Amino acid sequence: MIQTFVGAEVYLPGGIEDTTVTIDGNTIVEIGGPVQGTEIDARGKILAPALIDVHGDAFERQVMPRPGVFFPIETAVLETDRQLAANGIATTYHSITLSYEPGLRSVERGRSMMQAILDLAPRLTVENRFQLRWETFAFEALETLDWAMDAPLTPSLAFNDHLSMAMRSADTVMQDRPFEHSPAFKVMDLSDGALFEKRYRKHTERSGLDYDAHKRLIHKVWDRRQDVVETMKTVATKARSKGIPMLSHDDTQVETRQFYHGIGATTSEFPMTMGPVEQARAEGDLIIFGAPNAVRGGSHIGSLGAGDMVEAGLCDVLASDYYYPAMLAAVDRLDREKRADRLALWSLISSGPARAMGLTDRGEIVTGKRADLVLVDWPKGHTPAIQGTWVAGRPAYRGIAHGG
Repeated sequence: MIQTFVGAEVYLPGGIEDTTVTIDGNTIVEIGGPVQGTEIDARGKILAPALIDVHGDAFERQVMPRPGVFFPIETAVLETDRQLAANGIATTYHSITLSYEPGLRSVERGRSMMQAILDLAPRLTVENRFQLRWETFAFEALETLDWAMDAPLTPSLAFNDHLSMAMRSADTVMQDRPFEHSPAFKVMDLSDGALFEKRYRKHTERSGLDYDAHKRLIHKVWDRRQDVVETMKTVATKARSKGIPMLSHDDTQVETRQFYHGIGATTSEFPMTMGPVEQARAEGDLIIFGAPNAVRGGSHIGSLGAGDMVEAGLCDVLASDYYYPAMLAAVDRLDREKRADRLALWSLISSGPARAMGLTDRGEIVTGKRADLVLVDWPKGHTPAIQGTWVAGRPAYRGIAHGG
């Protein structure tokens, strides 16, 4: 089916132009030509590349809307998919945590979520992929990692170590902790029950275990520490052989970034300090920050500010993190603050994510690329809103305002 968008302000790689865009089936076939096929009236709107979300775990609120209250996985997947389309996200990487803990982030629940996405694929409106958010102490997840790496749509793999982060010594600030497997890493006094309870209160609630059982589990898993580095290297080797993009998470030190770069994780996700940011730039690695960080004007845990990093040219991607509307809202706030020009800001949610994930067929309005597009209503001085999302040329969402 041939369709032509008419009257829009179009975000092209080389500039913003008032022009036509024609798509045929799933492909952009012409820019600036005559109307062909069905005309789509885009007057007064922006036509831009659709959003690509490389890290989003807001789906967890559909799985468990209240602590300990689980909803059917299919219901959660279908509802999440529609939220994505309405927020202009045509390609998403669900950050599915594979942890050693039971409950919401268990290996079993993560695999169920992934299987549901695969089974429901013909009914979904956007392209749903996985970010394998692997807790590196979770050896229970190794078989599931092998299974998921062969998914029909290539996943990404993120190395997470929230266990070491929580097990740091009482006098070590989160952002100052050394590389987790460095001899300089100081561990908390494991007999300090008050500190453990403080650090793990939220985790205990999420796991569904009582305090004592959760503490016993954490101590048992911590005993695996000496085997974690070699296990990470083995998993990374498998991922590299399958062309899976890899990311490190919450880097704090140059040494941390060097280690992960060395095993093939060439993207730093949510770095906490300038050391790994500068190291990533020096190595030619990509850098991801959370869009909510930019919307809120800074990190909620006192790490680097996404807006400052964007302005300094030290951010390649903004991810939804825990709130899908944050991607568009971040572009809006950063535009108002004049942190960068609009095309550069839009690239953080389109071509930048495509580059990080190796998706060479999308992320830009260019002839021959996939027709992943959004129609945006963005009146001057007001908040932008998605009015339409097309995924591979297919309308996934149309929201027509009363005055439209």
